[in-house]
Amino acid sequence: MTPVTRRDFIRANTEILSPPLVPEVVLHLAHEALPIWQKTEEELGAIGLPPPFWAFAWAGGQALARHILDNPEIVRGKRVLDLASGSGLVAIAAMKAGATWVTAAEIDQFAVEAVALNAELNAVLVTPVADDLLDKDPLGDIDIILVGDLFYEKHLATHCLDWLKQAHTMGIDVLIGDPGRSYLPKEKLNRIAEYAVPVTRELEDSEIKKTAVWRLA
Repeated sequence: MTPVTRRDFIRANTEILSPPLVPEVVLHLAHEALPIWQKTEEELGAIGLPPPFWAFAWAGGQALARHILDNPEIVRGKRVLDLASGSGLVAIAAMKAGATWVTAAEIDQFAVEAVALNAELNAVLVTPVADDLLDKDPLGDIDIILVGDLFYEKHLATHCLDWLKQAHTMGIDVLIGDPGRSYLPKEKLNRIAEYAVPVTRELEDSEIKKTAVWRLA
């Protein structure tokens, strides 16, 4: 029997849908969290895996993508890094808004494949990279870093903020989309926009998530 590739798995367990706040973009998305989570564990022969973040359009990513599409001058003609890209929603929005090129960084191999598939769906060129960039110095050839929904765990949030601050001292702009998760360092950020984002109750504590776009101060 031919082994199932990650791309085959993604196609078989998702539908092509548009995130509610970003109808210009189509993605391979799951309707329910638990079934695809269980199938991912079965596929990898492992238990206790993190949720398949790539299979959902999270509130922070939707808000950030919407803001970029409505304000394309933020990324137009610029070199963009989408950190912890997930589905690739923000990366795709940046390309649609006129970015010169976009690198989508992910540590999840399924997410890397999802980004590639979703970029193809939207007829844009995004470069997915399977690498934990937080363990390296920020790239010097980036103009702006986009981050959606990455401040949900204390150690990760602290590590991410330190890395982003280092990038900021190099002259790199940093935008963050986040609905106010527990470890978002609001005191270090400037709120520049706010959106009411439709989400699923399976993933969030309400059907509409008040979500802001922030700039690193």
